[in-house]
Amino acid sequence: MELSYALDTFYFLVSGVLVMWMAAGFTMLEAGMVRTKNAAEIVMKNFSLYSVACLMYLLVGYNFMYGDPGTFFLGADNTVAGEDSYYSTMSDFFFQVVFLVTAMSIVSGAVAERMKLWSFLAFAVVMTGVIYPIQGSWSWGGGFLSEMGFSDFAGSSIVHMCGATAALATVLLLGPRKGKYDSEGRPRALQGSNLILVGLGTWILWMGWFGFNGGSQLRLSTLSDANAVAAIFVNTNMAAVGGLLMAMLATKVLTKKTDLTIVLNGALAGLVAITADPLSPSAIGAVGIGAVGGALVYASILLLDRLQIDDPVGAISVHGTVGIWGVLAVPLTNADATLLVQATGIGTIFAWTFITSFGVVYVIKRTIGIRVSPKEENEGSDMEELGNVAYPEFKMAAKI
Repeated sequence: MELSYALDTFYFLVSGVLVMWMAAGFTMLEAGMVRTKNAAEIVMKNFSLYSVACLMYLLVGYNFMYGDPGTFFLGADNTVAGEDSYYSTMSDFFFQVVFLVTAMSIVSGAVAERMKLWSFLAFAVVMTGVIYPIQGSWSWGGGFLSEMGFSDFAGSSIVHMCGATAALATVLLLGPRKGKYDSEGRPRALQGSNLILVGLGTWILWMGWFGFNGGSQLRLSTLSDANAVAAIFVNTNMAAVGGLLMAMLATKVLTKKTDLTIVLNGALAGLVAITADPLSPSAIGAVGIGAVGGALVYASILLLDRLQIDDPVGAISVHGTVGIWGVLAVPLTNADATLLVQATGIGTIFAWTFITSFGVVYVIKRTIGIRVSPKEENEGSDMEELGNVAYPEFKMAAKI
């Protein structure tokens, strides 16, 4: 008993570390996708949102999601494992808090290059302390969605769509970046600072996803759990492969070029798609689920651009559009899930997250403001917010 307890706790913690490492992936991907003048601010935003999320989840979020909403600091009864637990409750807290960070990181990429840092963090306080934990309690916390039979194994909707929905609400209030659309509403390409960083960030996220999905099995010490974890790892990897190859093919056919950013988003789309159920499908089935995600993310990015919804990194499409697909795909391979219940869960999470996020960001907009000044947008948030820049040689060259 003690050996299995130690093994499962250790596995949970290592999985949490892999998910925590995804924060580095989001940071690198976003820093590479924004322009040079905003890259350092993105790094600051990701470090600060991580810290805010961890603190708010410790103070109130974890108890909103899994315990007594009126209890602070995890609650005295949550600091040690119960007799029927097979892992430490504190390892569960660590694993859950890095999931929360993932949801908030999605917002960071979508609002890049025009949202005030401190306004973003003000929203992060509410998002990580209240909005995300409450909707999470409805399913993972044993709430009404769980009782209905809603199935989202590792969070295609609970984590990814929730973050994307909050991002959509914020972006609608922010508006697009200056110069993103011409006078006739056609999108212009605003080239990112470093596609090599985007590639590195994608590799880190791909790797971290094994902890994201694999850790969601919750234990490793039994024969059936060990086999399940192995299957989850394989399916997670193959879904990313399917998403990448489909996005690669789509860009080549439609544009005669192979767009690196779309291709990498295709891999991430495959990962998001399989997250709702990485255990039930066969390996080839996982490729198919990921491939549909890769096609959907490309179509969604094009559609949002037509609607002038400016998302510099494609986060709303990757995590929102494809998150919906992932949850709806569960009944294809899991006989216990039904399309009606899955759709109900999606609608409930979307409505709660969008309405509350829109309301909170609207209040912030009407009080301290959410958009950087025109001067800051022109010169970049690095210098205006931080007083230094990510690429000083470019700043020096511009002055010569």
